[in-house]
Amino acid sequence: MGNWYGSRRSNHDVHCSHHRCWCLSNLLYKEKGGIGKMINIKRSISKTFLYIAMTIYSLSILIPLFVMMMTSFKTNAEIFKNPFGLPSSFNLDAYINLFVISNYGKYFLNSIGVTVLSLALAVTMSALAAYAISKYKFKYNRAIYVYFVVGLVVPIKLGTIDIMITMLRLSIFDTLWALIIVYIAMAIPLSVFVLYDYIRMVPEELSSAGRIDGCSEPGIFARIIVPLIKPGLAAAGIISFIPNWNEFWFPLVLIKSRENYTIPLATGQLFGQFDTKLDLVFAVLSLASIPVIIIYLLLSNYFVKGLSAGAVKG
Repeated sequence: MGNWYGSRRSNHDVHCSHHRCWCLSNLLYKEKGGIGKMINIKRSISKTFLYIAMTIYSLSILIPLFVMMMTSFKTNAEIFKNPFGLPSSFNLDAYINLFVISNYGKYFLNSIGVTVLSLALAVTMSALAAYAISKYKFKYNRAIYVYFVVGLVVPIKLGTIDIMITMLRLSIFDTLWALIIVYIAMAIPLSVFVLYDYIRMVPEELSSAGRIDGCSEPGIFARIIVPLIKPGLAAAGIISFIPNWNEFWFPLVLIKSRENYTIPLATGQLFGQFDTKLDLVFAVLSLASIPVIIIYLLLSNYFVKGLSAGAVKG
């Protein structure tokens, strides 16, 4: 009798224990589900605010760009009469005056030639420098990297007088080569900074395999490293292109002949003491923004990948 009662009681305890465990697990599941829903709600709210912020930021860029381009089709009188409205008719006189009368086609070619050549040389030199600093261990490689980083925080305009003296001694003052050299010096520090960590994270085993296969050091760089760092090269190129394309100070200081003017310097000549040709100004600014937009659209995927990968790897 006692054994039967004890076994019955133990079975009852086991049943109650299982019931309590089931209730507890069910409660935890419900709480977990509630917590998960709250987390999802918070994430959706965060994404909503992020999308709103991105939309506002995009509109803050696109609206002035649209207004600038629409204003370029107005006459001077219409600009003062209705500065923010749409043009009554698409007047192309400003663009015709730029290329037929004011010789702005030459200035555009000067800007494109100087910027593209300096950018190609700067990115190539920066990639070589970043590769040497990050992959080869020698006594002063870290000090050289710090030297390039310091170039980011020291304004190059502080050396304007010395740069002018150097260009005069090299007999390239008032030539486009003076601008090319300065633009290269402006672009290298930031390009090295962008590419350094990117190249450093390329597996050393790939270079070792290339050496085993008989590939030379320049061949390793050209055939192995460069294809792997294309996003970083695109990011460095876009970041360096914009300040070089918009540079006004050094063309103002180093260029005196009108035939060597670049777009920023030529645009500055449109602002007179008593008269400003706003229709020409807006037309020039609209045309000057087109190369930047095209380059960004063509290389935007590489640009985003380069910056995100460099940030993660750094």
